[in-house]
Amino acid sequence: MSRDEKEFVKAITPQSQDFSQWYVDVVIRAELADYAPVRGCIAVRPQGYAIWEGIQSGLDRRFKQTGVMNAYFPMFIPESLFKKEAEHVEGFSPEVPWVTQVGDELLTERLAIRPTSEIIIGSMYSKWIQSYRDLPVLINQWCNVVRWEKATRPFMRTTEFLWQEGHTAHRDEKEARDRTLLMLDVYKRFYEEDLAIPVIAGRKSESEKFAGAVDTYSVEALMRDGRALQAGTSHYLGSGFAEVLDIGFLDSDGRRKFCHQTSWGVSWRSIGAIIMVHGDDRGLVLPPKIAPTQVVIVPIMGGPQKDAVLARTSELEEMLGSRFRVKADRREEYSPGWKFNDWELRGVPIRLEIGPRDLKAGQVVLVRRDTGEKRPVPAAGLPAALADLLDEIQHSLFDRAKAFLEENSFVAHDAGELASTLAEKRGFVYAPWCGDKQCEQAIKAETGATVRNIPFDHRVTSGVCVKCGREAEHWVPFARAY
Repeated sequence: MSRDEKEFVKAITPQSQDFSQWYVDVVIRAELADYAPVRGCIAVRPQGYAIWEGIQSGLDRRFKQTGVMNAYFPMFIPESLFKKEAEHVEGFSPEVPWVTQVGDELLTERLAIRPTSEIIIGSMYSKWIQSYRDLPVLINQWCNVVRWEKATRPFMRTTEFLWQEGHTAHRDEKEARDRTLLMLDVYKRFYEEDLAIPVIAGRKSESEKFAGAVDTYSVEALMRDGRALQAGTSHYLGSGFAEVLDIGFLDSDGRRKFCHQTSWGVSWRSIGAIIMVHGDDRGLVLPPKIAPTQVVIVPIMGGPQKDAVLARTSELEEMLGSRFRVKADRREEYSPGWKFNDWELRGVPIRLEIGPRDLKAGQVVLVRRDTGEKRPVPAAGLPAALADLLDEIQHSLFDRAKAFLEENSFVAHDAGELASTLAEKRGFVYAPWCGDKQCEQAIKAETGATVRNIPFDHRVTSGVCVKCGREAEHWVPFARAY
C-alpha cells in the first residue's frame, strides 16, 4: 500500500475509538452529505441522494402494491388550524418554527412550518370525503418536514429532513387498524429484504406513542454501537383528528359518521441505519439492492496493453450495464490502489478488476466489499457470476446483522440485573414490565434506556416487573437509543 493509500484509510476514525466520529467521517468522506450554513441543516450530495432515491423507489413500489397513491400538500399550516388538535400540538410545539412576517408585512395569522401533516391533510380530507363511497382514501406524500433541533447529526438528527408520510382514512376501526399493521409490515419487509437490516416489530408504550395517536407501532433496529434506532412508525389515529377536523361521511345506513385514520412514515434516518448497521473501518458497506452502483470496474492500465485494457473495460461496461448498475473508473490521475480504497469507502458491493494478465487469461477478478474476498471469474460466465454474488452479499449482510442483533440481546429478571447489563453491555435487554408508565419513566431516569416497543413476538410470558415487583404484562426490550 502506498503512502497516499495509507493516509486515505487513516482519514476515517476507527469505530472502536469513537463510533460517533466514525459515522461523521464516513458521511463526509464518502460524499453523502455536508454541513450547511443553516443551523441544524445538511446539504445532501449526489452519492447520498442516490441512496435516498433507492429507498424511495423501493418503498414507493411496495406502497403502490397496497393501493396507495402519491399526492402533495402545503408545508404551511395556519395557527388556528394547527391548534385544533390539542394533544398533537402539545407534542410538537417545542420543535415547530413559525412564519410571522413576509417582507415588511406582519402576517395576521402565524403559519407553522409542518413538523408532520396530519392537520393540513385532514383539513383537505374533510372537503373530499362526503360519503362511504369515497372511502378508503389511501395517500402518501414524499416531502420535507422541519423540527427544530439543538444538535446536528447528518441523516439522524437535523432541523429539516426528508421523509414519506402516509395518511389514510377509513370507514371503520377494523379497516384502519388493518391498514396500520399492513404498513408496518411493509416497513419490516423493506428493511429486512432491501436494506438487509433485521428489525423488531411491535407496539409502542403509551409514553412513547405519537402525539394524538390511539396506538403507535414501530420497527426497531440495532446499530453496531449497541444503540437502538426507531426505523419506522405506523399510527392508528382513531377518529380523534376526524372529529376535530370534521372528516365525516354519510354511511350506507343513512347515519353520518367520522372516519378512522392512520399515518405512517420513514425518513432518511434509514440512510443512517444503513451506515451504522453495515459500515466498517474502511467506510460504507451497501446492500446490493440499495447500492446506487453495484459493480465498479477498475482497469489496471499500466504498460503497452493500456488501450486493450480500456477497450475491454468499455465492452464489459456496455455488456453488464443493461442488467446491473455499473460504473467504470478510468481516471488516470489515481493509482489502482487509491481507487480500490475510494470505492471501498463508498461501499460499492463488488469491484471488478481487469488488467493485462486478466486479458491474457480471459478472466476478470471480482472483489467483495463486505469480506474482501477475491475470486477470478471467466469472462464468459461473468453476468451469471455477478448475479449470484450480489445475491450472496445481500443475504450475507442480513445474516451478519441478524447474528449481531441476537448476540447483543440479553435478558434481565430484576432491576439490578437490568441496570448492570445496560451499563456493561450494548444492545437490547429484555425484561418483564408491568405496563405502568411510572415504572417505565423511572427506569429511563435511572438507566437512560427506554422501552423500544412491545414486540409482537414475546420472548417470555411470565415474571414480575423489574421496577415495582407486580406481575408483568409484557417482556420488552430496553435500550439506549438515537
